[in-house]
Amino acid sequence: MKRNVLVWVEVAIIAALSMALSSIPDIAGWFTPSWGAIVLVIFSLRRGLTPGLAAGLLWGLLHFPLGKVYFLSVEQVLIEYIIAFAVMGLAGLLYSPFQKALKAEKYTSAIVLACTSAFVGVGVRYFFHYIAGVIFWSKDAPAGTSPWLYSLTVNGTAALGTFIVVVIACVALIRQKKIWIAH
Repeated sequence: MKRNVLVWVEVAIIAALSMALSSIPDIAGWFTPSWGAIVLVIFSLRRGLTPGLAAGLLWGLLHFPLGKVYFLSVEQVLIEYIIAFAVMGLAGLLYSPFQKALKAEKYTSAIVLACTSAFVGVGVRYFFHYIAGVIFWSKDAPAGTSPWLYSLTVNGTAALGTFIVVVIACVALIRQKKIWIAH
């Protein structure tokens, strides 16, 4: 029971830390990476799928009391704040093979698994942002620009930037076992 409580305390801390990192000022509008994704992917690889999904969901929900929600419709908010943030926890799908590689000190395998996890978590999150962009944000597209292309440009750029910073952090920290392995 004590271990289970610790995991859920970590979920709350990770969600809060991810939200705090989201407060880093935008350096380039929608080109700015989602800094909180670094913490969420690492946590998902540390604790697994369910805690990762929970931390992502809580991170999305924290946008509401902090007034960080851009509201166009209930459906848009559901897609962009509830679903998109929660699915970043899918990075935890590779938890078991990642943990095994790390414990065996197979760092190349661990890096490949961490990068794959980052790709899954960030990719699925931004897929939902992309869909919301096409459906709800197409009015912001420059005249004559396809909503599909506009959303791909905006969300694809943010996804790529986020993926890059997550990968850099994971690779830089891969040999720091205390970060990755829960006791």
